[in-house]
Amino acid sequence: MRQNPLHGVDWSRWSVVLLKPDCLHRGLADEVLARLEPAAQVVHRRRVVVADWQIHVHYWDLLVDRDLFEVDVPGCLRTTYVGQHVEVALAYGAPGVPERLRGLLGHFDPTQAEPGTIRADLGTDSLTAARAERRLVENLIHTSDHPRAARRDFGTWFGAGQHQLLEIKEDHR
Repeated sequence: MRQNPLHGVDWSRWSVVLLKPDCLHRGLADEVLARLEPAAQVVHRRRVVVADWQIHVHYWDLLVDRDLFEVDVPGCLRTTYVGQHVEVALAYGAPGVPERLRGLLGHFDPTQAEPGTIRADLGTDSLTAARAERRLVENLIHTSDHPRAARRDFGTWFGAGQHQLLEIKEDHR
């Protein structure tokens, strides 16, 4: 029986970073990734054109709780992401990377994010504006919020066939 290539990866040391279309349209990719460097090293990045299945797997939680958002979540996900460019990156560091990176992002609504966080400092949207316009809030970036999410996000954006990207960790200890 063939072993899963992702078995044995210490996912507490990894996070998948998704730079959203609004981040790329505003030319903020390098600046946003640089702000993650105190917590983890970005060891790989690439641009991806988003497929329908990827965004629905990635945002499964929005689909489950979609009544909370007062918008057509599946339709908004398709309009905002499918066929659009995003940048995905792998961040690596000491155990606890997912939690440390999430702390740098700030609240999903930039107007409620703590000063000094990425979304507070660089965000230009608000949940109020997004609801008024019947869309999802633009907030620049997503990172995996825990080790299980990092594994799921890796599969969604890179695929198990790209497991060699995780082998470079030996060089970054």
